[in-house]
Amino acid sequence: MSDAALTFPLPSEEDTTRLGRWFADQLGVGDVVALHGPIGAGKSHFARALIRARLGRDEDVPSPTFTLIQTYGADVDLWHADLYRLTHPDEVLELGLDDAFHSAICLIEWPERMGALLPADAIHLRLIPDGDQRRAEVTPGPRPGLTEALCRDWGAE
Repeated sequence: MSDAALTFPLPSEEDTTRLGRWFADQLGVGDVVALHGPIGAGKSHFARALIRARLGRDEDVPSPTFTLIQTYGADVDLWHADLYRLTHPDEVLELGLDDAFHSAICLIEWPERMGALLPADAIHLRLIPDGDQRRAEVTPGPRPGLTEALCRDWGAE
């Protein structure tokens, strides 16, 4: 298991879109992606690209800011959560996310709101504003294949 973060630039919004599409091909049932970054960093943009790629069509993918959860049926169920408005980690259980962790691909914005309920093996993606651009910092957890692919395909260091 590697806790080392891999970092690489995302010079444009299109690069963030490409990263979302790339991740769509890498994930499977039980994968949880914790999306970190300030408001406007590109978390929802990344999630939309991943969801559309996995669905195989250009579908409306609204931000779950107000609904908290949006689900999509693809070859694997996709759950997109925005936990910004939660006030206590126990509220996650009311949303059913804990069950989805085992049966779907989960994309979680504001994962710190989950506290200890966030799966220990979650993939962490931090989008960091960097002037007019952004950087991605990925901690793949216990996925050596994902680490190798990020280094190969994205020049991650």
